[in-house]
Amino acid sequence: MTSHASRRRSRPVAPARAVGRTGAASRARPFELTCVLLAASCAGGAAPPPAATEAEEVAPVVVTRWTDRSELFMEYPPLVAGQTSRFAIHFTDLETFAPVRGGGAAVRLTGSDTEAFSVDAPGRPGIFGVDVTPARAGRYRLEVLLDTAALEDRHDLGDVMVRPPGDAAPAPAEEAEDGAIAFLKEQQWAFDFATIAAERREIADSLRIAAEIAPRTGGRADVTSPVDGRLTADLPLRPVGTPVSRDDVLAEIVPHSAHADDRPALQLAVAEARNALELVRAARTRVDRLVEAGALPARRRLEARVAEQTAEARLTAADAHLAQLDVTRTAQGDGGRDVRFVLRSPIGGVVAASDAAPGASVAQGESLFHIVALDRVHVVGSLPEAALARLGDLSGAELEVAGLDAPVVLDRLVSVGRVLDADARTVPLIYELRNPDRRLAVGQAVSLRIFASAATEGVTVPEGAVVDDAGQPVVFVQVGGESFERRPVRLGNREGGFVQVEGDLEPGERVVTRGAPLIRLAALSPQVPAHGHVH
Repeated sequence: MTSHASRRRSRPVAPARAVGRTGAASRARPFELTCVLLAASCAGGAAPPPAATEAEEVAPVVVTRWTDRSELFMEYPPLVAGQTSRFAIHFTDLETFAPVRGGGAAVRLTGSDTEAFSVDAPGRPGIFGVDVTPARAGRYRLEVLLDTAALEDRHDLGDVMVRPPGDAAPAPAEEAEDGAIAFLKEQQWAFDFATIAAERREIADSLRIAAEIAPRTGGRADVTSPVDGRLTADLPLRPVGTPVSRDDVLAEIVPHSAHADDRPALQLAVAEARNALELVRAARTRVDRLVEAGALPARRRLEARVAEQTAEARLTAADAHLAQLDVTRTAQGDGGRDVRFVLRSPIGGVVAASDAAPGASVAQGESLFHIVALDRVHVVGSLPEAALARLGDLSGAELEVAGLDAPVVLDRLVSVGRVLDADARTVPLIYELRNPDRRLAVGQAVSLRIFASAATEGVTVPEGAVVDDAGQPVVFVQVGGESFERRPVRLGNREGGFVQVEGDLEPGERVVTRGAPLIRLAALSPQVPAHGHVH
């Protein structure tokens, strides 16, 4: 389990606020003491000695610790044997940065004896009040335990001294630095707030260029009409944006009749075919009798049956031609399925354009549907002419899309153009990207970040942690549970939503990733917020 202590610089220790007192109450004491001294001076007497030790306000010990799962911010008076110290323990769940709302907390002192003091529930969300009464003076190991249904954690705070009664209290273990920005736990829990530990990462130098999502090679298809005809009305519409799979039926076409101006000729053909069929059937009947009588060979019976089947087919074709002509002339009905032309999708994707309307007439070669595949797309970047020399060190790329929490890594480089656009002075740089959840739309404007150098190591923070403060990039560092510092930085290489920074920032220090503008506003406020904890 990782634990980070708050960073501190060497300086004189300023008085700390008392546990359970507001800042206003703490600041009232110097004014009261001044009034007493002035009154004594006016009476002509010497100034009275300071009040008894019991009346003096004892500075609390203030501790902040982090593990991978929780943040502990705690205040408590110095420990004295036989006396009760009220521990004000604030627990934050680092997965959600919300206060811990249930479960119990315990303070454990391990030394010559082991003592544990606990509560079963927080007094307020995130705040546990634990009364600790050590039995004996001495050096102990201090641990704070959290036990909830969803979260169990342990914070090891190292050695502490339990002093005998009457011994002078030590200086507080942790104090807010001069100039620190106050932002209380209640404020952090009430807003969208989060922190993360800065860390060292290797990131290559990069170049950010404009790009666009385009269909992949072979990822678009036009579906056209193979004949002159009319679209049937018994298939569902395929509006723009409709997903389709390969071989899905998009439309069916009833072709126009080749005899649109000669219906009498078709009627004559039907009559001739019907009469011919009657003659062939009569001949087949006669042949059957003669074959059974032995007057004709059996082969003649087979010939007669073939002739009858051919005559039946001619009649069926003549009837179909006449029916097709009637459908074409009246524009009513969809004809038989044996005369329709079926249009199928040649690829899977979505309908990007459609000019097909049920019942409408179409011409041969007319485009009815435009299909675009979205399973894989191309990211086409516009690489400036001046950056062409850096392509020899090209080591990868990532896609930055507005609305996505993190960049998308691109693996496969398709091609680098070598024909310069004379107007824009750019060449196309094409990457392929799998798009299974269809988050990206063809034609969408995006940004392409290409990495064109060897990676260098540096302190890295999320890009969301950097705030533009009057033109100066800054980060806000949490130096204590309720104390923050503004640190100016210089920005370096970027990758995967992280940026390298140079400045007064060390690995392990926690920077604000959500809510940094609120800390900036708190820094601009001339008022110091009162300490509003109810312990």
